[in-house]
Amino acid sequence: MSIIARRGVHYLQKLNAANVPASLLENGQKRVIDASLTLIRERAKLKGELLRALGGSVASASLLGVPLGHNSSFLQGPAFAPPRIREAIWCDSTNSTTEEGKELNDPRVLTDVGDVPIQELRDCGVDDDKLMNIVSESVKLVMEEYPLRPLVLGGDHSISFPVVRAVSEKLGGPVDILHLDAHPDIYHAFEGNKYSHASSFARIMEGGYARRLLQVGIRSLTSEGREQGKRFGVEQFEMRTFSRDRELLENLKLGEGVKGVYISVDVDCLDPAFAPGVSHIEPGGLSFRDVLNILQNLQADVVAADVVEFNPQRDTVDGMTAMVAAKLVRELAAKISK
Repeated sequence: MSIIARRGVHYLQKLNAANVPASLLENGQKRVIDASLTLIRERAKLKGELLRALGGSVASASLLGVPLGHNSSFLQGPAFAPPRIREAIWCDSTNSTTEEGKELNDPRVLTDVGDVPIQELRDCGVDDDKLMNIVSESVKLVMEEYPLRPLVLGGDHSISFPVVRAVSEKLGGPVDILHLDAHPDIYHAFEGNKYSHASSFARIMEGGYARRLLQVGIRSLTSEGREQGKRFGVEQFEMRTFSRDRELLENLKLGEGVKGVYISVDVDCLDPAFAPGVSHIEPGGLSFRDVLNILQNLQADVVAADVVEFNPQRDTVDGMTAMVAAKLVRELAAKISK
C-alpha cells in the first residue's frame, strides 16, 4: 500500500475512533465522487463537441487514465503509469504518425479526457465496490459523447472489469474480447480479493459481459486457470503453441453478432526483453512485432481498449517500457478511430 493510501486509511480510522457520524462521511464522499465525475463529464463533453464540429469522424479514441494499483498481488507501481505513458506518446524521440499513417495530432484520431482521481477517492474512504462503479460511470460518460470511444490507461488489470462492464452495459449487450497477457487473470478471487488484478476476467465472464474471450500470450497457467477457462468457455492460446497458432491469431475476425470488440493489452504479454518494466516478469513471451501483427490484422469494430500493468518503478533508466506502452496505445488508437 502506498504512503498516500495508508494516510487515507489512518485518517478514516481516526474518524471512526472519534465516533464521527457515518452520514457525515457518506455526504463528504458523495461530494468528492460527484466532483470527480463532473470533471470527466465536462472534459468528455468538450472533446465530443470539438469532434462533432470538425466532422468526418465515426469513432475517435479518447484516453482515460485509471491509476489504480492497489489490487496488484505483488507490486503497486502500475498506479503511476498513466502520466508516463502520456509523456512517452508525445516524446520528441518519435513522431505522431501511426504505422498505418494516422496522425495522433488530429483529435479525430486521439483525444484525452484525463484521469479518474483514484487515490483522492481512496483517501476519502471510498471502498472498492464504489470505486469500481465510479470507473464504470466514467467510461460511460466518455461513451455518451459521440464519437468518443474509451482507450483506458491502467493501472493494474483489475480495471478491465469495470471498464468492460460499462462498455457492455452502454452498448446493450456483450462484446468479444481479445486479451493479450502472460496470465489468464481468471482466478475466482485471488488471495481472497474478488477485485484482484488476477480475477478481473472471472468477474467479466460471470457478469455475461463477453460472448467470446480469447487470451493470447499465456505462459503462466495454473490448474485453476485451466479449470476456470473451461468453465467460461475461454479460448486460451499458450505461448508453447504460438508457432502453431500464429496464422490463426494474425488473421482474427471478431465481433460478428455482438456489439463490438474490446482489446485488453497487459504489457507483460510481451517477453521481458521487450518490456522489462512490469511487475510480473515472465520469460518466453510475444515479441513486439507479434503483438502488432495480431492487432493490425484484426478484423473488428473495436469499441474500446485498455493498456495495463506497465510499472514505471521497474522500467529501465531510459524508459524503454514506457515507449513500448505508448506505441501500443498509438496503434490501438489507430485501430479504434475511423
